[in-house]
Amino acid sequence: MKTRGLRGKLAADPQIGAGNVLTTVLAHGADPDGPGLTFDTAFDGYPAEHPLTLGELDARVRARAVRLRELGVKPRDPIAVWATSAADIVLSYLALTRLGAIPALMNGKMRVEIAAEYIRRLRAAGVLADAEHAAALAGHDLGAPIIGQPADLGDGDPDAAGPAYRHDQSDPVVITHTSGTTGVPKSVLHSHASLFAATRHLLSMPQAQGTRRILNALPAPHTATVLMVNQALGNQAEFFALSSQDGATVLDAIQRWKPDGVFGFSVTWAELARYDLSGYDLDSVRLWFNTGDCSHEPHVRKLVAVGSHDTMTRQGVTRVPGSVFIDGLGSSEMGHSMFHITHRTGTDRYDRCVGRPYQFVDAVVLDQDGNRLPPGEVGWLGIDSPTLFRGYWNDSVTTYRSRLAGYYLTGDLVYTDTEGRFYHMDRAVDSVDAGGGKRFYTALSEERVLAACPEVTDCTVVMVSGPDGVVTDVLLELSAGADPAEDRTERVRAALGADVGATLRRVVLINGDDLPVTVTGKVRKVALREKHLAESTS
Repeated sequence: MKTRGLRGKLAADPQIGAGNVLTTVLAHGADPDGPGLTFDTAFDGYPAEHPLTLGELDARVRARAVRLRELGVKPRDPIAVWATSAADIVLSYLALTRLGAIPALMNGKMRVEIAAEYIRRLRAAGVLADAEHAAALAGHDLGAPIIGQPADLGDGDPDAAGPAYRHDQSDPVVITHTSGTTGVPKSVLHSHASLFAATRHLLSMPQAQGTRRILNALPAPHTATVLMVNQALGNQAEFFALSSQDGATVLDAIQRWKPDGVFGFSVTWAELARYDLSGYDLDSVRLWFNTGDCSHEPHVRKLVAVGSHDTMTRQGVTRVPGSVFIDGLGSSEMGHSMFHITHRTGTDRYDRCVGRPYQFVDAVVLDQDGNRLPPGEVGWLGIDSPTLFRGYWNDSVTTYRSRLAGYYLTGDLVYTDTEGRFYHMDRAVDSVDAGGGKRFYTALSEERVLAACPEVTDCTVVMVSGPDGVVTDVLLELSAGADPAEDRTERVRAALGADVGATLRRVVLINGDDLPVTVTGKVRKVALREKHLAESTS
């Protein structure tokens, strides 16, 4: 069956959702010898980077479903999955949903004491953990048994799997978690319908360039990877899932595997921007797709300068130098990026612009009382979308506190222009009320410093409001060859602007490894603020 016809059938299928894409694709006549998934580690006797066909992938999933059923896993059972390799995580997700169970995917970098508490709060029916993480959990009260290791589940008989569980659109289908910037991550529940809503929309549209051979540099347990797996299966695209998202790993994979699209978070783009990309073979890349936090202009410009993309000319479709970067703003709770803006080498609309909402999104800017704000006024980002999560698992208090006037509050501060574009100022918790109707923004300040100091590869701004007013520290990471002895204080102060610049206490050169980060690589500014306060009072 032609992919275009298959995509249309999938988009129109009322039964398809995030829990049954693999079985539905095959039921609609997809070629079992067509592309399945590729992983960067060996499993089930296959070597690393073996491109599974769709039929081989289905057999590996059915084998795991048989073993999980033998272990007592039943429909609606929440099963925690704590592992490092993308193969362990993705195949466990597909097998558990085939049984109607609810995989709770956990980032392998989570600290063990936090992981144990997270599992307890899940009230899980069981835990799947790889050898390393199973050993780490030994002696911890999980409130649930460790039922096995993902890598040991592949020896079941695929022919004994039986029919897949039939999901209702409202069924809970997967639990992922937030980055945990303030402690134990929140567990984010998605339904069969909610986590497929954006994919259904995209399948109804022409397939975008850069989505036929995808390198997935998103964390494997994240909502975004679940989305991308299902999107790739629906598109019958080749898909290579990485277990690590550091810059060196991603660059090596691009050169070796030659994807036309690379999907990731802003932290990976920041790492790639530290390299001289002209020295790497990145010609295959047409598309960089960012979700999560929106990206900084200098990082985007370095990426679009490499690769190539198709464009329409008088001579027809022509391949031209320079790739495309699609930016946006998303989170586990949103279920997909809510906005999109396309950058190329010649575009100049940055300034924290995340673009316009997707067609399926109702996005507004609200004040604290739930009133809509006009263009130009900064307020809380409110979202209503069929992609939204169903709530925080076992935490209705936090679920309902995140709602206002019928919208989910993302925790972001934004404003719109008169043409309906949204601009991201900061996470609310990282901004500071400076009094007198003024608010200062760390993310916007970082954008300005990076734009003004091209030798700075990354920047972290820490603001603290104390009895004597706001105090700001600016932490800089320099590119190779930049002079570490240069005093950049006045350049940074000028970039920050008069109001924020007046609060600048110091500019500090750092190594990126010195920063406290979450399991997904986000800087833990709350920890930096605590350190800042401790230094100020010592």
